Amino acid sequence: MTETYTAVVDRIVDGETAVLLLEADETVVEERTLPVGSLPEDGRHEGAVFDAELEADELLDLTHRPSVERERRRSAQERFDRLSERLPDE
Repeated sequence: MTETYTAVVDRIVDGETAVLLLEADETVVEERTLPVGSLPEDGRHEGAVFDAELEADELLDLTHRPSVERERRRSAQERFDRLSERLPDE
């Protein structure tokens, strides 16, 4: 049975190993490592978002989702901006 997750490149270690966080329903359910070279070329950076297909715990396919990546970055920036606003004086 094939399962699909959202995979996010959390970090790249020593320029060689990508650490992916697999998410289901916006919750991290697993962490995977793989060689950076096995990622699609346009997604070889921290914060890259993919659809990840797994079957029997084996990674079958990664599809880069740049539009989802941009939306996540925009949303995070908006949260940061809201949190950095000064509170009104009481």
